[in-house]
Amino acid sequence: MTVFNLGSINADLFYRVPHLLAPGETLASTKHSRGLGGKGANMSVAIARAAARAVHIGAVGSDGRWAVERLLEYGVDTRSIVELDTVTGHAVIMVDDQGENAILIHPGANRALTETHIASALGAASEEDFFLFQNETSGQVEGATLASARGMRVVYAAAPFDAKAVEAVLPMLDILVVNAVEAQQLTDELGVALADLPVRDVIVTLGGDGCRWINTDEGTEQTFPAIPVTAVDTTGAGDTFTGFLVAALDRGLPMEQAISLGQQAGAIMVTRHGTADVIPDLKDIQDARLA
Repeated sequence: MTVFNLGSINADLFYRVPHLLAPGETLASTKHSRGLGGKGANMSVAIARAAARAVHIGAVGSDGRWAVERLLEYGVDTRSIVELDTVTGHAVIMVDDQGENAILIHPGANRALTETHIASALGAASEEDFFLFQNETSGQVEGATLASARGMRVVYAAAPFDAKAVEAVLPMLDILVVNAVEAQQLTDELGVALADLPVRDVIVTLGGDGCRWINTDEGTEQTFPAIPVTAVDTTGAGDTFTGFLVAALDRGLPMEQAISLGQQAGAIMVTRHGTADVIPDLKDIQDARLA
């Protein structure tokens, strides 16, 4: 089985700062680095490191060849990544001394994907596979429609959040992943409780309070407590959680175990500085013994 991930690829430009910038403020950073990022790339790496097959559907410019090579090194199938005549997406990430972050994104090639490209990438997919996507690329509705028509399990990690984008793909979804703020914004916008959404499984990440899973078919709700760790950088933790979650489901694990695995990976992730380049693998989880 395979996870086909329609996702962004970014160059992450990290700046360590004493505190996050206020409006009108100029601040010198204390450290700078460049890494592989983008919510899509992060999730593809997490899927591969969670021992599932990840096929990344995405785009870069000629300046992003290094990112494709890095994904390949991490075990991601990159044959569905196209090179376009535009700049690669990138993010400017400020991280303060408490581990909180602020992120500015330029989408670049991520917003130039076409339905033709997505359809070609899904040509080998079957109903045994997963289709994962986020809100950092073009072609979301088209991709979800194609995947649903193939009988794939469709998962939407609804970030960066836009209620209209979620509403447009709801009929095709099997699993929706949102954080607590996004969940509230969605229910406010639609006027519908999470339990009444036309999606079988809704997963709400709660940061330091853990995670909530709502199964709308059975009308059940379960809360998973957070794993206590000392966070130094929360960047990419949610992407890591989602990647491990979907990889575990793709490998046949039940939802409870998939959520637990995602939480363990996310807990390790917040103890590290960086994004895709520092996502843990299954051995890291085994060695950490966090469960």
